[in-house]
Amino acid sequence: MELNETNIYKALEQVMDPEIPVLNVLDLGMITAVEVAGEAVHVKMIPTFAACPAVELIRRNIRTVLEETLQTVVTVEIDREAHWTSNRMTDSAKEKLKNFGIAPPQISNGEAYSEILLQTPCAHCGSKNTYLRSPFGSTLCRAIHYCRDCGQVFEHFKPLE
Repeated sequence: MELNETNIYKALEQVMDPEIPVLNVLDLGMITAVEVAGEAVHVKMIPTFAACPAVELIRRNIRTVLEETLQTVVTVEIDREAHWTSNRMTDSAKEKLKNFGIAPPQISNGEAYSEILLQTPCAHCGSKNTYLRSPFGSTLCRAIHYCRDCGQVFEHFKPLE
């Protein structure tokens, strides 16, 4: 496979988030830059949360997938100048989250964080008759909600600005 940006991004589609395996690093907006330098590739990425325990695993998976796919040396660096927000997620990522049973984050535009959490549509039936059970979910990036209409508990990917 030719070593170019198009093929790098195509390979990055195969690097899935270990905590939400229906999303890849591009869906999440984690990749801030790719660069071809001679016969090597340099990737810059940002974690979704500063304390995300999966960062090193994701870095290793990016390197492994790109090295195997493109047959080249790959370095992956945390981009310390960029800041991840949930607004970086693609529309496709939000649809994949919903189909996976996790309510996607709402667009964060400076609204009060607590107000956003209180207005979370159910990931199962779409009802807005929900309430926040816990701001802490199975991972740092999720909260737990309950739907009064369908009776389901569901997770919500927290909006982050």
